[in-house]
Amino acid sequence: MKSVLLIGLGRFGRHIALKLNDLNHHVMAVDKNEERVNAILPFVTNAQIGDSTNEEFLSELGIRNFDACIVAIGDDFQNSLETASLLKELGARKVIARASRGVQEKFLLRNGADEVVYPEKQLATWTAIRCTSDHVLDYIELDDDYSIFELTIPADWCNKTILQLRIREKYGINIVGIKENGKLNMNVTPDTILNSDKSIFVLGKHKAVQKCFHMK
Repeated sequence: MKSVLLIGLGRFGRHIALKLNDLNHHVMAVDKNEERVNAILPFVTNAQIGDSTNEEFLSELGIRNFDACIVAIGDDFQNSLETASLLKELGARKVIARASRGVQEKFLLRNGADEVVYPEKQLATWTAIRCTSDHVLDYIELDDDYSIFELTIPADWCNKTILQLRIREKYGINIVGIKENGKLNMNVTPDTILNSDKSIFVLGKHKAVQKCFHMK
């Protein structure tokens, strides 16, 4: 269980708060907008109305006590930049900040952010990958070369074992998990039989997965 300071409760920040709540983490939520703060109260440990660019206000929150500080401000980059910088100056262990453009990402990393999330870019990438093949259900990029894909099983793979398909030998990719009825099974063996009511999680280089599943 982690203790998280979440600053900015717009749509992006609200979704983060809800997910952190689902994961049973302690969340202190902050926003200048009273309506947003009141709306999120049932889903967080505590919430305060305040200006995150005010050093005195931030210092009173006990920044060093949080495992991570998330700057989810989306409508004012100057405030986001100042907040990230102040958090680091006040001793934040980890600062994760939102960017909406590439240049913002660079400035945030230079001015206090340890990590930057770029929702629009990440969603655009996910959408582009998703629409390139009828098989792609989900996609997680691990680095510039490797990704994990959740895929439906091609018709000509059904009722065959992983050993029979030889996809590791042919394409250099690995089936690391199988989902059936919403449950993920990581115990995959060469004798595992695939069928159409399952989906598979495949780990490999982008180009290898694209070739295997005929993504254009």
